[in-house]
Amino acid sequence: MLDALRKGAGTWIAKLFIALLVMSFAVWGVADIFQGFGQNVAAKVGGTEISLFSFDRAYRRDLNNLGRQIGRPLSTVEGAQFGIPQQTLGKLVAEAAMNETATSMNLGVSDQRLSTLIQADPAFQRPGGGYDRSQLAQVLHNNGMTEDEYVVERRQLAERQQLAEGLTGGMATPIAYLEALHSFEAETRDVSYLLLEPALLGEIEDPSETDLTAYFDAEKDNFKAPEYREIAILELSPTKLMRPDDIGEDAVAAEYDRNKDDYFQAERRDVRQMSFPNEDDAKAAAEKLAGGMTFDDLMAEQGLGANDVDLGLMAKADFLDEAIGDAAFLLAQGETSGVVEGRFSSVIVNVTEIEPESVKAVEEVADEIRVELAQDQAEREVLDLLDEIEDARAGGASLAEIASRFSLETITPAAFDAQGNNENEAAVVLPEADGLLAGAFDSDVGVENDPLQLGDRGFLWYEVTKVVPYRDRDLSEVRDRVVAAWKAAEEEKRLTELATDLAERARTGADFASLAEELGADVKFVAGLARTGSDGDLGREAVVAAFAGPSGITAAAPASDGANRLVLKVDAVNSAAFFAEAQDVRQLRTQLSQQLQDSLLNQYVTDIEQKAGVEVNQASIAQVIGVGTN
Repeated sequence: MLDALRKGAGTWIAKLFIALLVMSFAVWGVADIFQGFGQNVAAKVGGTEISLFSFDRAYRRDLNNLGRQIGRPLSTVEGAQFGIPQQTLGKLVAEAAMNETATSMNLGVSDQRLSTLIQADPAFQRPGGGYDRSQLAQVLHNNGMTEDEYVVERRQLAERQQLAEGLTGGMATPIAYLEALHSFEAETRDVSYLLLEPALLGEIEDPSETDLTAYFDAEKDNFKAPEYREIAILELSPTKLMRPDDIGEDAVAAEYDRNKDDYFQAERRDVRQMSFPNEDDAKAAAEKLAGGMTFDDLMAEQGLGANDVDLGLMAKADFLDEAIGDAAFLLAQGETSGVVEGRFSSVIVNVTEIEPESVKAVEEVADEIRVELAQDQAEREVLDLLDEIEDARAGGASLAEIASRFSLETITPAAFDAQGNNENEAAVVLPEADGLLAGAFDSDVGVENDPLQLGDRGFLWYEVTKVVPYRDRDLSEVRDRVVAAWKAAEEEKRLTELATDLAERARTGADFASLAEELGADVKFVAGLARTGSDGDLGREAVVAAFAGPSGITAAAPASDGANRLVLKVDAVNSAAFFAEAQDVRQLRTQLSQQLQDSLLNQYVTDIEQKAGVEVNQASIAQVIGVGTN
């Protein structure tokens, strides 16, 4: 069929204008048209059926798209939890509604036009440009669709586009609406303000007992004692099991002999190297050194610092250039070489220090070897004991019984809350095992928990032995905290009242400069404040207040840090010039036009669905997505 269409294809024709403007899910998108056909019905719009196979394929495609966005595959049940089935079915129902309407209106597309649309589709273009029939075949194969099926679906899409173009094509935002919105968004304001800081209030006195008690009663939930957990811990790690004192002298000596090279230190030299761009410069420098100039003098003459020449303490094998290494190790301490022809440049080297080769005696490293052997032995014991402890746990043994059986010990840290703090709000020292803190609060008394990884080679078991529930504290337990909280609340209250009073005085004629002088503060100024922006002390709430009225409006608002308060006055309202052909205005008009078109098109589709009637086979859809029906 496509071959017949292709014969009538002529010149390249651009995509329909409406495809650039309207992005309604009911109309646009090549991926949306890859549907299947089947006997079972998922839904029905008027006389148009949506096959269950079509829904299944569209749902899995949408599911895969979401999975790629979040970085992992999703099951059909997970997709249902995200609401994907409703979105997929809504899209298919909308397409079916428009297909039925297009059919009733006798809309159609010529074979030549349809062939042109297919050949112009970006999905079927070769890398260098131009239609590639093999690419079409590949896409259809990947979607399990024949060429004839695709042509039918592509024709329906073109008919839906005709319907949408007839409804919304050419619809543009009215200039008056565009100008009003542009004026609203582009308007800026010049604002004067006073910054009120807590220091202006002086020291807040301690509350009376009556005030403190009333505050505590009202805020008692904020001072509750949290839930605490007590746990027993059994650690199995090389550090806990290793016994260096059990390692005999013979084992240490044998290990030393096996790794004797590890305790040998080759001769090392502290070397300085001066490189030259060519051999002539190097020879000239060498002649100066031969004439009595020191290496340090030559460095100064060349404008070089220590970092430019110092190679550090190096063994002969550390030199990448063997010629330079050989030359350096022929010198006595303090001597300077002649010109050395290195692989990359001509150099002169100087040796400032020689560290002779050495071998550490077994006595020097015996303790180190003993610890290493004990560590290796303990790591093997950990793996052996792991299985035995797990078997004992499976048999119902408690951690205390297991510790006694295997000569281990349990530890019982102080009770801690969900943040790991004790009743005095100090951090409780717990083993560094990921998941211990969260696991203790997910578990309960008597519940057996999975072991946790402890370091690289260790394991940890834990049991919740006691749960201390939430409780109301007495004022006497948290008096200092309640006093501090009352003072903070009182400070915020008084600062807000001061800001409100000053704003009212400014509103009734008081001069901002006089108010600032009264406070011992400065009048600050912000020019060109945007409606959607912020500026220094002026956070979101202050910006909203500044745009809440005309020029001259005065208001009190929180500062951007939340602690300070502002008294602000709008000095000027700056309206932006409107040019319909400006780039930003043209972009805004395109966006608004698209929104209007989408809104009208979606209302039209909704009306079609309501008039035609929509029936949904909930049971069949539930089978596809793998969930039951109620």
